[in-house]
Amino acid sequence: MTSRSTLTAWLAGLDAPRLERALALRKDVSAPPEPRSLDELAERLLRPGSVALALPQLPLPCLQAAEALAASGTPMSCGALAKTLGATTPTTVRKLDAVLEALADRALVWPDGDGRLHMAAPLRQAWEAPLGLDAPLEELLEGVTSEELRGMLVALGIKPPGTRQQRTAAILHHHGDPERIASMVAKAPPSARELLEHRARSAPRHTEFIAFGAPEPDSRPGERWALDRGLLIRNRHGYGPARMPAEVALALRGPDWHAPFDPVPPAAEMMSVAAAEVEREAAAAATGFAAHVASVMSVCSSAPPARLKSGGIGARELVRIGKDAQADDVTVRLVLEASYSVGIMARDGRRVAPTQKYDAWAAQEPAAQFAVLLQAWWNLALTPSQARDEENKTLPALAGAPPCDGCLQARRGLLTAAARFPEGLGARDATDLGPLVSWYRPLAHLSFQDEALFTTAVREAELLGVIARGALSPLGAALLAGNAEILATECRRLLPRATGTARLGSDLTAVVSGTPAVSLAELLDATADRETSGVASVWRFSASSIRRALDAGLAPDEVSAELTAVAEGPLPQPLSYLIADAARRHGRVRVAPAACVIHGDEPSLLAELAAHRGLSSLVLRQLAPTVLVSAGPPDQTLAALRDQGYAPVAEAPDGAVRVEKAPPRRAAAVPSPRKPSAKTGGRLTTPKAAEVSEGVDSHTVAARLLAAPPTLPDPDPSGAGGPFGTDTEEIVAAYAKQLTYADVRQFGHALDTGTAIAIEYVSTSGSRTVRTLSRLALDPPYLEAWCHLREAERVFTLSRIHGVMPPEHA
Repeated sequence: MTSRSTLTAWLAGLDAPRLERALALRKDVSAPPEPRSLDELAERLLRPGSVALALPQLPLPCLQAAEALAASGTPMSCGALAKTLGATTPTTVRKLDAVLEALADRALVWPDGDGRLHMAAPLRQAWEAPLGLDAPLEELLEGVTSEELRGMLVALGIKPPGTRQQRTAAILHHHGDPERIASMVAKAPPSARELLEHRARSAPRHTEFIAFGAPEPDSRPGERWALDRGLLIRNRHGYGPARMPAEVALALRGPDWHAPFDPVPPAAEMMSVAAAEVEREAAAAATGFAAHVASVMSVCSSAPPARLKSGGIGARELVRIGKDAQADDVTVRLVLEASYSVGIMARDGRRVAPTQKYDAWAAQEPAAQFAVLLQAWWNLALTPSQARDEENKTLPALAGAPPCDGCLQARRGLLTAAARFPEGLGARDATDLGPLVSWYRPLAHLSFQDEALFTTAVREAELLGVIARGALSPLGAALLAGNAEILATECRRLLPRATGTARLGSDLTAVVSGTPAVSLAELLDATADRETSGVASVWRFSASSIRRALDAGLAPDEVSAELTAVAEGPLPQPLSYLIADAARRHGRVRVAPAACVIHGDEPSLLAELAAHRGLSSLVLRQLAPTVLVSAGPPDQTLAALRDQGYAPVAEAPDGAVRVEKAPPRRAAAVPSPRKPSAKTGGRLTTPKAAEVSEGVDSHTVAARLLAAPPTLPDPDPSGAGGPFGTDTEEIVAAYAKQLTYADVRQFGHALDTGTAIAIEYVSTSGSRTVRTLSRLALDPPYLEAWCHLREAERVFTLSRIHGVMPPEHA
């Protein structure tokens, strides 16, 4: 029986709660359109892409058990698996039963009617050499000629049968006895025995096929002896190192050898920590980060960062944003990555600018803002604070960088590990959490280059208040529970409301405790220079900052009135003097467009400008006592005058003062719809408002599947699957021959509903890529779509599409 048939039979025997649990843990398999039969569900469960999604979520003992099953190559009993893993005590047997239950909950491993354990075939590809073993003997013998088989049997002292099939069976029978293999090797020549024992305990070496050259000679002493007896086997062409069958390696490792099995997580040094201390530290971290978020986003709103040619935001822009916002590099990266992922920022030409969604987000309280970005961080498929290339850039999605599921699972493992701590205890050292995360999510650490495991993930969690004092905070517990309402409630409880007032000091500073309200931050950013951000933010007023506000169109009385409205007391006298002095000097000199003209009401001041050495680059020439002509354009002339301490203003052509405040730049959240092309007769579709599939009720789907027949009738003699429900599905099936029945249904659903889809595409050169497509238009034998990888319209050949997945699970 095939894996699909045994899985379908096992699914049919499950009760509703058990099937519902499998659907909840493998959400991608029930994405619309819902599977119509258990057979179709089994097909989705066995897709390599779906198995690849489930694999990083497994803890270490589950992976160890799965690797042992993969190494066997054939279904095995629970007893044989327990023996392979060395689970011989009652405690370890119970642990193994729990591991097999967890694998069965995800439909990765399941028993058949005889009690043998089967596994999803794609899971075998997770290890190049499971348990350090090569392929089974039967597989390696497929490339051996009948005459070579005869020679092996003669060397083993066995009379060769007549047919190739009989000779193969005889060798399999002989090598199937571990004691016989061990006894034969013990009597082998020393060089052969040493070679075989070394190869049995080392991982196999695989080499690519060599097109030209001579076969590799038997250079190692003793190798010829092993090859003659089938203990080592060389491929039919004689290239590459000789391979040791798995049965031979296991026999030489001895009866006492067993695969690694660690059912208990590693211990961490613990310390007592009160829940109140955890909450207090988490609240302080979250409050400080929320304040930094406001300052970083304010800087990006006023001066959107530029993109690199290769995509993303480079180190120079990150430094600029951090300096203007008074935030460190890690915070800037976290804010940019999280805000970009939820659409608060988007690409706008050569820049990355806030979208219209930013304005609604910025108007919320800090707790609500923080909840949005915290949830975004939780779902990020990358680690923002970890540099990814030599340019040390952020926002890699702009450059088409693939997502990293290991980074996502590292956070899941970190919070899962912290949640297992007894109440009132936390890790004494945050680095102790790394080995724990590695046990809960072993495959996640491949995405990190930390000297200590997962230090970047732990650092981010502490910065956001998710981990505090080595323990899981209420914020982390809400994230782990996956409840947005609880998360929003905890954010409101731990974070203070926005501060709408500032303490204005006689030293020309403005101090705001907590997170400043958006209107307050905008006012202070317009009239002062930010010096620090965090739990308390500090701005400093200066002549240049007040002049900047006046240049933006604010009148001196307006500056004084607005600052008085937000001040906790009366306006300090030094600040009033500063505003008055800046207003007195502001506009005494005016720059009008010509090429250009400088004029004013004070002849002495104009004469001073004409004689100023620092303005020699403008080549000023006096035409009249109150008129100068500059060789530079207005903007250059304004900048030069301001650099020398003057306060000029710009004039419009009609003589009115030109206000220099630019409106906030906003990026479009989605690319504009394309125009229908003549090729498709105007049938191109445009994206719907929401391209993410709606949540699926696992309970309802499970009930429907159990009530339906396990398999549907198949009118297609090729065996592609059950009957198609729409014309679109039939068209796709006719041209996309590489797709399975389940893939055809999901592809047809995406075309009919206008939702996005992820495809595995094989180009004419043979390279494979995974692309997310939206705004699909079917024009057989082609598909026109917006490619999110290339950020452009692309045409795809249907026959080259080899797989389909929902985009949120790709």
